Amino acid sequence: MGEARIDIGVPAVRNHPPYVLRPYTSTLIAAGGTTVDSGAIRRRLALGVAVLTASGLLALVSPGSAQAAASSCSGRKVRTLPFTTGSVHVYKRGGYVCAVTFPKAHGSRKRMSVSVQARGGRPVIDSGHFAHHAGPVTVHAGHRCVRIKGSVGSGSMSSGWILC
Repeated sequence: MGEARIDIGVPAVRNHPPYVLRPYTSTLIAAGGTTVDSGAIRRRLALGVAVLTASGLLALVSPGSAQAAASSCSGRKVRTLPFTTGSVHVYKRGGYVCAVTFPKAHGSRKRMSVSVQARGGRPVIDSGHFAHHAGPVTVHAGHRCVRIKGSVGSGSMSSGWILC
C-alpha cells in the first residue's frame, strides 16, 4: 500500500517528505520519523478546555469580597456615602442607579440594608442579616433625583435627593 505524501512547504529531511499520512489511520509522521497522533491532539485540547472551564467556575463560585460585590453594579462609581458603621457605594449607568452597602468590619453577619428611590417612585430595598454586603439594588431613575439609604447595625445614613 502506498502512503499519501502531504507537502506543506517545509523542507524534507533525508529524502523524506515533511509529513506522511498513513492510509486508514489518523497518524501523521513528521519529518525525522516523529509521529503525531490526532487523538493525542484532541485529548490535549479537551484537557485545556476542561482546565479553563474549571478555573472559570471556581472564579464564579469562590466566596466574594467587598470588591467583587461592588462590581455587581454596572456603571461608574459616582458616590461613596460613609457613615459610622459602614458605607454605601453608588453607581450610575444609562439612567440606572445602583447601590450596595458595605460594613466597616467584615465577617460576622450583621443587620444591613440598602434602599434606592427615584423621585416619584417607590423605594427598592434589600435588607437582612448579611456578612459582606447588602444589595445591589438598582432603579431606573432617568433624569430624576434619587434618595439613597443604607444601614449596618445601629449606624445608618440617608442621602436626601442627589444625582439630580
